[in-house]
Amino acid sequence: MMKVTEPTPEEIKKQRIYSDWGLTDEEYRLIEEDILGRMPNYTETGLFSVMWSEHCSYKNSKPVLQKFPTSGPQVLQGPGEGAGIVDIGDGQAVVFKAESHNHPSAVEPYEGAATGVGGIIRDIFSMGARPIALLDSLRFGELTNERTKYLLEEVVAGISGYGNCIGIPTVGGEVAFDPCYEGNPLVNAMCVGLIDHKDIQKGQAKGVGNAIMYVGAKTGRDGIHGATFASEEFVEGEEQQRSAVQVGDPFMEKLLLEACLELILEHSDILVGIQDMGAAGLVSSSAEMASKAGSGLILDLDDVPQRETGMTPYEMMLSESQERMLICVEKGHEQTVIDLFQKYDLDAVTIGKVTDDGLYRLNHRGEEVANLPVDALAEDAPVYHKEKQEPARIKAFEALADFYPTSIDGAQTLLDLLKQPTIASKKMIYETYDSQVRTNTVVLPGSDAAVLRVRGTNKALAMTTDCNARYLYLNPEIGGQIAVAEAARNIVASGGQPLAITDCLNYGSPDKPEGFWELWTSADGIAKACNVLDTPVISGNVSLYNETNGNAIYPTPVIGMVGLISDIKDITTQDFKAAGDLIYVVGETKADFNGSELQKMQLGRIEGKLMNVDLAVEKENQQLVLAAIKAGVVASAHDCSEGGLGVALAEAAFKNNLGLTVNLEMNAALLFSETQSRFVLSVKPENQTEFEQVMQEKAQKIGTVTDLGTIDIQTADQKIEIPTLKAKEGWEEAIPCLMK
Repeated sequence: MMKVTEPTPEEIKKQRIYSDWGLTDEEYRLIEEDILGRMPNYTETGLFSVMWSEHCSYKNSKPVLQKFPTSGPQVLQGPGEGAGIVDIGDGQAVVFKAESHNHPSAVEPYEGAATGVGGIIRDIFSMGARPIALLDSLRFGELTNERTKYLLEEVVAGISGYGNCIGIPTVGGEVAFDPCYEGNPLVNAMCVGLIDHKDIQKGQAKGVGNAIMYVGAKTGRDGIHGATFASEEFVEGEEQQRSAVQVGDPFMEKLLLEACLELILEHSDILVGIQDMGAAGLVSSSAEMASKAGSGLILDLDDVPQRETGMTPYEMMLSESQERMLICVEKGHEQTVIDLFQKYDLDAVTIGKVTDDGLYRLNHRGEEVANLPVDALAEDAPVYHKEKQEPARIKAFEALADFYPTSIDGAQTLLDLLKQPTIASKKMIYETYDSQVRTNTVVLPGSDAAVLRVRGTNKALAMTTDCNARYLYLNPEIGGQIAVAEAARNIVASGGQPLAITDCLNYGSPDKPEGFWELWTSADGIAKACNVLDTPVISGNVSLYNETNGNAIYPTPVIGMVGLISDIKDITTQDFKAAGDLIYVVGETKADFNGSELQKMQLGRIEGKLMNVDLAVEKENQQLVLAAIKAGVVASAHDCSEGGLGVALAEAAFKNNLGLTVNLEMNAALLFSETQSRFVLSVKPENQTEFEQVMQEKAQKIGTVTDLGTIDIQTADQKIEIPTLKAKEGWEEAIPCLMK
């Protein structure tokens, strides 16, 4: 066996090899002089480089994340573990988290998306929860570009391939298209699980002498430096790091999921801690588990299950091979674990033990190859307070006159807007996902939020992912508020009480003062909305450096939200139900066209200052709509978002091929304004009086649902008449046409 010669500590320092792995000169100095008092060897330098990457240490974003409210009476577990947990009553809880897999998906879209799904599922079952649903949030360039079509096709195939094979339904999500994502698509996945309070697990390694066990798939050379790779910008023409993308096996993950849940449910007396081997693989899971427990670890790398020969300690520790978990088990009970995993044809191997000296020690072939303070890896990464500066565009946008569409043909504009890819039907995408496996899905993709019943109870969970990044591009703070508010509107429109959020903070480089300013100010907006709407942040991730050739994506903080529907009779969908039902709009419509789908369609760009959102009005409108739904007097509810009132009315008519007759005192152009805090509701005539009482004059009656099959809208300056089927056809066929 040929021995690979690794650079010596002297060579690493002299040739600045550490800088290729993302460590700065000052960080290297800190490790050498302040932490170790000696030069780190090759393996140790590698450990620090991944653990101190933004992806693992949040060194640039910690000051930002401190802005978020993270607690509340409903929160059982906030940020800091594999996923957050929220109480839903009766000793049950919902567990959820979102993760990004942007860089891998840009390089290898199928595997990048698939392993993104696999990783987020492991975060959920590592908490002791059974995963019940997947959602996604995707961003691509325009569909006129061939590579974008390829990326969309492969990412969707990767998500459905993994989710369908493991048997967890993909029930919802969102897809948007803007030129800024052309070189750097966003692939964010969210997983939701259910748990009983008594089964909640923590990722910790404590109790001197207790065994550290490795379970699941063997370790290979895939995904080495994946965490560092996710913390860098793309430059075209450079050799793309395919080795940094992992390969997933959903069938093995299914076995791993069942084995881990059996261990948690049947052997909680011997299980001390469990954690997913995600970003930075074996090093992050083991160092974090020891650090959280205030203990130390010794690992023997000769015992790590390997699927390739001659792997070095560096490769084993940094590999991000999929479908692996690390567990801490009470000493003497290792055989129980081995036997359990054997039933599922999975490896379970003791690779180390817990110590009480706070040191992280690795042995390989009879030699000690690393000896570090465990907190230095997991806790003590430097935290940076980056410089921030408002981008010049913000002042320029504020100086512009507000955009107002001129000479608008209402009917044609509505038809054109319905064909814009961000608004058009995503049926072609979600039809590839199995959304009904396990048979708990009550509301399928295509309504405001997905809804799953909670087996054995009368309750259900509503879930959604949302973000309009164009708004954040114009004003990160208000845009951040809107992202949370829109997610909450989607939950409310489905009959749910918003509980909490998870986030995927996708931004450009924090090393640029303008990039950090976007992250900093949008966090203010998210935090403010979370405080007002009582939806604390319980988990999430940060994905920075989303840039290609120096051009950043729009600031895109995707908000994943879960709400509780306390009685399944309250489940509400967006579709008009019957002719004769009355149509109401909740919320005022103003001339809010900056950042709108209409502005983009007419100008080919977005600009101007963003509308203000009044969170007190938002909260009041949401509470009234939810009260009306719970009173049983709402037939359908749909939130108004992209494309405004015109698009919301059309979408509500599509599913049951109904028509509508609506009279509005506004000009036709205002049909496409994107003012926030609005809903379109329909109400049976016999419920009119009670509905209006509940709504306290906040709902304005604008028309009725008909069975004439036409969308018939009379505005102050125009009459719009479109056959429902014609509008629906354009909406449904837009993306398939572009994909051809």
